Amino acid sequence: MSIAQNVRDYLRNKPYLLEALEKNIVNLSELSRQIRSELKTDNINAVKAALRRFSEELQKHKQRREEKVLALLKRSNITVYDRKSVVITSREIQTKNSMKVDLPGKYVYLLDKADMAGYINALIKHEDCTMIIIHSPEELEVTHGVVAFLTTVLAEQDVNMIEFISCWTETVIVVEKKDSLKAYEVLSNIIG
Repeated sequence: MSIAQNVRDYLRNKPYLLEALEKNIVNLSELSRQIRSELKTDNINAVKAALRRFSEELQKHKQRREEKVLALLKRSNITVYDRKSVVITSREIQTKNSMKVDLPGKYVYLLDKADMAGYINALIKHEDCTMIIIHSPEELEVTHGVVAFLTTVLAEQDVNMIEFISCWTETVIVVEKKDSLKAYEVLSNIIG
């Protein structure tokens, strides 16, 4: 196997290095020395050349991927629902107007805050939340990186997502009320 292929294989298991290479914020000389040591090779120039080529490929690929994601999101719409609650229970409960996700041994419900009164025995309750739904074209399912893009952009703005559901053309993001305006502003700036 070539040094270039060994370098690529080494990096594929290190997402933080891939991101640094994509953003062009890593010292290639220092990283070459570290990789050379890990791969136990003496040819630091070959390692550095492989890093440089791979970094350029990653940057081009990321740019194309982000262009596709942004183009898709520009054709999406946002709907915001206030006064929502998230309830996690160990037993199934009867509700009329809720979203439900079945997990092994647990049930996650997204319901109106007004319907929260009867769920005292919940494992976890998040009251007074905001649900943001992004309605996207059907090509959402085959567009790589949409979820990663959305979660990253919100995390970078210090918005905590209590729940995140991506289902066909709908992306459901639940945040605490205190983060709702910031989340909406960030998402609406992307979607337009």
